[in-house]
Amino acid sequence: MTTTPGGSAATPGDGPLSGLRVIDASTILAGPLCCRLLGDYGAEVVKVEHPQRGDGMRGHGPAKDGEPLWWKEIARNKRAVAASLSTPDGAEVLLRLAERSDVLVENFRPGTLERWGLGPDVLLARNPRLVVVRVTGFGQTGPYSGRAGFGTLAEAMSGFAHLTGPADAPPSLPAFGLADTLCGIAATAATMMALHERDRSGRGQVVDMNLLTPLLTAVGPGPTAYDQLGVVETRHGNRSANNAPRNTYRTADGKWVAVSTSAQSIAERVLRLVGHPEVIDEPWFATGGQRAEHADLLDAHVGGWIAQRTRDEVLAAFDAAGAAVAPVYDAADIVADEHVRKTAMLTTAPDAKLGDVLMHNVMWGMSRTPGRIRHVGRDLGADTDAVLGELGYPAEDIDAMRARGAVA
Repeated sequence: MTTTPGGSAATPGDGPLSGLRVIDASTILAGPLCCRLLGDYGAEVVKVEHPQRGDGMRGHGPAKDGEPLWWKEIARNKRAVAASLSTPDGAEVLLRLAERSDVLVENFRPGTLERWGLGPDVLLARNPRLVVVRVTGFGQTGPYSGRAGFGTLAEAMSGFAHLTGPADAPPSLPAFGLADTLCGIAATAATMMALHERDRSGRGQVVDMNLLTPLLTAVGPGPTAYDQLGVVETRHGNRSANNAPRNTYRTADGKWVAVSTSAQSIAERVLRLVGHPEVIDEPWFATGGQRAEHADLLDAHVGGWIAQRTRDEVLAAFDAAGAAVAPVYDAADIVADEHVRKTAMLTTAPDAKLGDVLMHNVMWGMSRTPGRIRHVGRDLGADTDAVLGELGYPAEDIDAMRARGAVA
């Protein structure tokens, strides 16, 4: 039984999306994450992969005994079907799936599905209630629509890299799939909006989702500031142009903590705590932006105090003062954290080859219809015969398609 965030145990139900049928014809991260989220909350998800290559996510990240660990999580709660959509046999498999499904998520370059005779017009002709979610780097239209789209490119073009890192260092890219993850979560929201509208109109539609737009939003109002003020923001390292003190600081035992003072009251508590209440009366201390102009002074006060104490001492003192601080964690720290454990942000799921596997739990708690992990990511084509049988394919036809290389 999977524990849900917040500590309650999930009941054996199928979640709020029980009865929803989803086709995951996407690869790598953004589309598969969208489908994983839908599956976590009860949707029946059929993962369609190329019979020989599979989803590239199978080769991403660390592996144990040849078993890809990230795959166990990103492909959980999905049935695995291997079919080549560029073949007539594979295309017909997708069309039959579309006839009985509510959502199809794909991330081929614009024009690819159309070239295979699987464009939205064909899909919606077979099932007018289908929601087709198209995830690309730059969208279905525009001068960049035909370009290869990867999260790194969105992280560069969104302004994220420009604003990340020290002022005197090169722009920095994240060490994880930031753009893809934000896009996957946004695609989930867009899917649910389209399904809500379908409940009123009875008609499906096409959702045009790209990697760049969600991250543009997350980076903030830089384009507006440039439009209205002619200002281009620059890198500040771990500092902020909006408040100070805001930085990472090293403790006496070689650990790191992060301090935020977005609220005026928190800034005042921090400076009282570190023994410099006099700066609170300075006129410039009254706003976050003005405090940021005196970041050198404030960092010296805060950083000097923190450097004389262990991380545990710093955390305890900040907590007692009602100030905002957090330890800078690595993966081992996350796994050991008491709050993470007791609120079930991480959970274990059984795997036939690896035993219990620790992974991120479902993303949010729900009081009546919680999500749950029914199974981890499965082997390539593990459910091909079962799913095609449900679509009406006789066993001999499946064997013939397998011999032609159309399915696996």
